[in-house]
Amino acid sequence: MQSVLRGRVHKFGDDINTDLISPAQYMAHGNDVIAAHALEGADPDFPRKMKAGDIVAAGKNFGSGSSRETAPIALKGIGVAAVVAEFFARIFYRNCINIGLPAIICPEAGKIRDGDELEIRFEEGAVVNATTGERYECAPLSPNIMEIVRDGGLLEHVEKTAAPTGRRL
Repeated sequence: MQSVLRGRVHKFGDDINTDLISPAQYMAHGNDVIAAHALEGADPDFPRKMKAGDIVAAGKNFGSGSSRETAPIALKGIGVAAVVAEFFARIFYRNCINIGLPAIICPEAGKIRDGDELEIRFEEGAVVNATTGERYECAPLSPNIMEIVRDGGLLEHVEKTAAPTGRRL
């Protein structure tokens, strides 16, 4: 992953919970089926509109509800490159990092509109709206989190850094 990412926005409001992100009726299926129905509970057309590399932007409390790990897996699996929100439910945020999906806390995310083109500057702590020219300050990803995300997630990071003998964990 680069330190700068550019993509088109799919905008959602406040309180998008894990049931809306990863609908329960697909939980018994594999991750590919779960991903094919990502965010269908909030927007039934989302899976059809979504293109790999797009960005999800939302308001407050994104990922609230159950600690359903399939929620960020569904987003990453359908090709979401990053999620930008005013704030995240804590467990959802950590689950995103654990699977290598960047989650950006941006208090001004409410200004972002559906269809805008964003440039996320992870280490700088900025989101630039290429459509409007606005710049939104956000929490930069720490070097440790950037490393985990670049490695593809926590498990991949641990395997890369904790197994110098070449043994897989």
